[in-house]
Amino acid sequence: MSHRYPDHRFPGQEPEFDPQAESYAGEDVSAPEQGYEPAGGIHEGYRYDGAQHADEGHYTAEGHYADSGRHAETGRHADTAQHPDAGLAYEPAPVVQTFFAEEPPSRRSRRPSRDKQRQRRRRTVVMIVVLAVFAGVVFGLTMFLRDLLGMNETKDYPGPGEGSASFVVQPGEGPLLIGDNLVAQDIVATSKKFVEAFQQEADGRQIQPGTYELRYQMSASGAVSALLGDGGTAVHYAAVARDLRQTETFDILVESTGIPRAEFEALAASPRDFGLPEKAVSLEGYLFPGEYRFPIDATATEIVTEMVDNAFAALEEAGVSDPAAQYDVMTKASIIQAEAGEADYTKVAGAIENRLRAENTETNGLIQSDATVTYGLGRKSYDLTPEEKADKANRYNTYANPGLPVGPIGSPSIEAIEAAANPADVPFFYWVTVNLDSGETKFSSTLAEHSRYVTEYQDWCSTQEAGRCE
Repeated sequence: MSHRYPDHRFPGQEPEFDPQAESYAGEDVSAPEQGYEPAGGIHEGYRYDGAQHADEGHYTAEGHYADSGRHAETGRHADTAQHPDAGLAYEPAPVVQTFFAEEPPSRRSRRPSRDKQRQRRRRTVVMIVVLAVFAGVVFGLTMFLRDLLGMNETKDYPGPGEGSASFVVQPGEGPLLIGDNLVAQDIVATSKKFVEAFQQEADGRQIQPGTYELRYQMSASGAVSALLGDGGTAVHYAAVARDLRQTETFDILVESTGIPRAEFEALAASPRDFGLPEKAVSLEGYLFPGEYRFPIDATATEIVTEMVDNAFAALEEAGVSDPAAQYDVMTKASIIQAEAGEADYTKVAGAIENRLRAENTETNGLIQSDATVTYGLGRKSYDLTPEEKADKANRYNTYANPGLPVGPIGSPSIEAIEAAANPADVPFFYWVTVNLDSGETKFSSTLAEHSRYVTEYQDWCSTQEAGRCE
């Protein structure tokens, strides 16, 4: 049912029909029914209040409706919308506004709904998964780069080690546990490297229970070699480096085994008892370098015999089987070991051969090795005086005496022995190491060129700390 303004026509007067408006004149087609809201809600906060206007308003003589009540009292201007035939007034509707006003949220409405909670949990799970995947990718990339740069390579100690360490292998212990125990005593760097070396070198053998005399910070390979042997037997471990002199080797053997030094020196005075030629003056050169594991009850003779046998085996391996030639090769090898880096062994060997040739007029058969002279003087040095170089009484003085010295000057490695047995064919007579740190060695065929390289070496020495080149 529609509510409109009261009809302002006089009784009996019919409304005029407007064809364009499709309505009768005076009929308000825009007036809403009571309780009806236009689409979109209450129009600008106003409503039609028929009852109020019926009580408070009246019609004017011109047929317009005037609000003489409420607006007059409030003093507000009446905002009336005039129809051609009738007047309509809209005003704010507090009751409707109050009805549609936003209700304060209750405690229940303030709580997140179950759907929202599930969405939040779902987002949290997704975020965790994404972070885990990202962390995995970063870790994988890091490990790949470390492998690419060689940063994941297993660490290993480079040398034979130092000091003395007593190591016990208990019954039932395998390579992995032994490796862990070795790491705990700082005998090897990593258990992994020790196990790898054991797998490569064991050849079916097992490490037997027992007490072993090892060294701190050994190479994994050295530790394996020291531990592979007769089980249950205590051992003495000795690491003999290349280029050590006989006196230095005896120092190591005495420390490792506890055998008096006098026993080793007595054996050195009789080199022929161990198969050396008549011209051998001692065991020098034949105490072959390496890592040894001697039985706890081994004698000095047994220890020296094992080392000398290894030297002869190295000569045989290098193709030198003639006893007369073996001593000369061992002597050359000891000079090569002392004078050059491994990369230059064969070239230095070739230069020595050139100096020893009868037709050599460049040096007239003189090897001119500083290392041989200082050996005869009983010291290790790069610095010689003119008088020391001219002293023919020193039988190791290759500046004053042509040909080879009377014997080796140290223990050469298998690489130096092979170079001496197979020298390179080079035109050089001279060599000098111009940088003691890098080992860079320069070769020349004339003394003038060699002198320039000697100056280069002296210039390098001038930048070093005092005593570095002595």
